[in-house]
Amino acid sequence: MSTKIVVTGIGATTPLGGDARSTWNALLAGESGISTLEQAWVAQYEIPVTFAGQAKVPAAEILTPQEVKRLDPSSQFALIAAREAWADAGTPAVEPERLAVEFATGIGGVWTLLDAFDTLKERGPRRVLPMTVPMLMPNGPAAAIGMDIAARGGVRTSVSACASSTEAIANALNRLLSGEVDVVVAGGCEAAIHPLPIAAFASMHALSRRNEDPAKASRPYDVNRDGFVMGEGGGAIVLETEAHAKARGAKIYAELVGGAVTSDAYHITAPDPEGSGAARAVVAALKQANAQPEDVAHINAHATSTPVGDIAEYTALKRVFGDHLGNIAVSATKASTGHLLGGAGAIESIFTILALHERTAPPTINLDEQDPEIPLDVVTSPRKLPDGPILAISTSFGFGGHNAVIAFRSYQG
Repeated sequence: MSTKIVVTGIGATTPLGGDARSTWNALLAGESGISTLEQAWVAQYEIPVTFAGQAKVPAAEILTPQEVKRLDPSSQFALIAAREAWADAGTPAVEPERLAVEFATGIGGVWTLLDAFDTLKERGPRRVLPMTVPMLMPNGPAAAIGMDIAARGGVRTSVSACASSTEAIANALNRLLSGEVDVVVAGGCEAAIHPLPIAAFASMHALSRRNEDPAKASRPYDVNRDGFVMGEGGGAIVLETEAHAKARGAKIYAELVGGAVTSDAYHITAPDPEGSGAARAVVAALKQANAQPEDVAHINAHATSTPVGDIAEYTALKRVFGDHLGNIAVSATKASTGHLLGGAGAIESIFTILALHERTAPPTINLDEQDPEIPLDVVTSPRKLPDGPILAISTSFGFGGHNAVIAFRSYQG
């Protein structure tokens, strides 16, 4: 009998809510987590984009003052999400050497790095905090989680731009299937709502400029989409072998059945317009899942709301699914959360898991006039998914031509 890998815990902190359940409920209600930035630096630096998806619940309201002081905001979000997922999974009793962490980020400790440089320039080297390097390093979030749960089976960090946390989950699947560990905490985070990243993304015309109406700025597939919206937060899932989960009587949300990573080798920022690399990732994930394209009932799409990216993803999906694509309920949840960059795939994996667990595809907001070049069946209000065994995929694509896709199946016991 082949080994099954199941999801037993979920955790998140996002622009929609301070935990996974409140985030999911807000998503189903069609809420937007996007708001105007009130920070003084917006005017100080004349930032051209004045809104983002800020965490609904500040990390300082959840963590201890010492944790906030010693962790970059990205690691703070990671720890919050992982602790919720770990508790939701029932704090599994597992040998530390059989417990691993696969946790990603796209940018890492950008706040720590840039604040430290300001301190160096303005106050000199003696005032730079001694914890600066541990706080800014991209593996900081994974390390914080690993120490928190005493994971000694390996703590690793995937950094592949906006595909990072989906890649981390795919890596977690393979580690569990190999038999080297029994439980993995996987996911990703991002905390890059800082003047420099926003200015840089704006300079390359990647961000929406709807300053007058932030809640409607992220509009995947709409003819008037004009760029993505920055978001922040983190998401974590607990994965374990079915045998391990059943032995301890754990609840099971869904089964993780496939994961794949490919690359375009096309352009540092633009997706391959032919979608061949993205399509190969979908095909490979389905192959690992021992599934056919016709088995897929739901897709949580990358769908960033950029003019070029949304069409490129449609082209890739059409290559794989053909006419069946019209039968698949597609959700583009960045319309509500904004784009969490390296953390996007983590929270979208949670949305995919809950969609299967509750048989409900979440809505895509702000779709007023669908682009005729993207004739997907986009879910615009919560939609019931079919009964029986069903498959869903979550897609993530990042700068550098990174493609990552994971596949989940509804759990039948």
